[in-house]
Amino acid sequence: MSERINILTLLLAFLVLMVVVQKSYGEEKRIRARELGIEVGVLNTGNYNAITDVEGVLVGHKTLIKGENIRTGVTIIMPHNGNVFKEKVPAAVFVGNAFGKAVGFTQIEELGNIETPIALTNTLNTFIVADALIEYTINLKGNENVRSVNPVVGETNDGGLNDIRSRPVGKEDVFDAIKNAHSGKVVEGSIGAGTGTRCLGFKGGIGTSSRVLDKKDDGFTVGVLVQTNFGGNLTINGAPVGRELRKYYNIERKRGDAEGSCMIVVATDAPLSPRNLKRLAKRAFLAFGKVGSYSGNGSGDYIIAFSTYKDNRIIGTDRLRKIDVLPNRMMNSLFMAVVEATEEAIYNSLFMATTVKGINNRISEAIPIEKTLEILKKYNSLNWSERFK
Repeated sequence: MSERINILTLLLAFLVLMVVVQKSYGEEKRIRARELGIEVGVLNTGNYNAITDVEGVLVGHKTLIKGENIRTGVTIIMPHNGNVFKEKVPAAVFVGNAFGKAVGFTQIEELGNIETPIALTNTLNTFIVADALIEYTINLKGNENVRSVNPVVGETNDGGLNDIRSRPVGKEDVFDAIKNAHSGKVVEGSIGAGTGTRCLGFKGGIGTSSRVLDKKDDGFTVGVLVQTNFGGNLTINGAPVGRELRKYYNIERKRGDAEGSCMIVVATDAPLSPRNLKRLAKRAFLAFGKVGSYSGNGSGDYIIAFSTYKDNRIIGTDRLRKIDVLPNRMMNSLFMAVVEATEEAIYNSLFMATTVKGINNRISEAIPIEKTLEILKKYNSLNWSERFK
């Protein structure tokens, strides 16, 4: 028993050392939530604890940091590494609050599929990025006769840190993000479309997480990627972190403090129909509330869900399709998985984000890791005992 306690003590000391090691520019080293002992839910993660744990999914970023005012970028999610227009994937969308400039969502709602990569960027760059996706798609080999393309673009408004009116994300930036897309580890935090975002009183950004179901549930994987830029009162594993750190929205603050947006992209390898993908997307929104958001009036909160199940891809030459579809009664574990993965992805977007200084010398500070860990210990919100058994 004493040996077990000594090992636990050493592990705790090592983790604290990781947090307080020499910092660049005086800032704490950024560490993902799970590595800090913040375990969300009960399901296992994938190898990378990322949306890329869903086989075939690729993620790429292009970050734009120029001068004192440009703090933005674009993030690309590829459902697979082939020609998505030729091999469309089943998809659905759910709108939590529609104060946003989403492109392509009505056709997804109508037809139940995605035919381009998914792009995330800032509000005023939405349509430039959409145009770039069209150009990318029509120039792919095999698409020479394509006359209609439904680009899919989500956005959040990073105008607090970025000179958003300059619309700096160009066509080549989108192409670069697509070229950079890869499987495996996903860079998180102040990167790509999350470069200039703010979340729950701190610097927001890109975050990701995944869950893998038990073999009895066919071992399906659910992966989530978020672009966080919204307000509220930060709660982590039930602990009132925002209240304790006095970083929260209240009625005495200016209107914009409660507003912003969140883009949530959900991928799964389960054979789901567009109807059940929509049901899956709805559940992701439950995690939005768990972290302390109430989806303010000016918040554009959208969830896109798609299935990578290869035999269910939609081929243009199909006349009669035979597909595999998971029945409704098998959805419960997937529902749990998407809630857990979305919640953890949001935490990762915060813990991996770095402090950013942008337009008009505005500064968005990264969440303080040491102080947050102290609060989580106070409220018994760290899973130390389970983690180091």
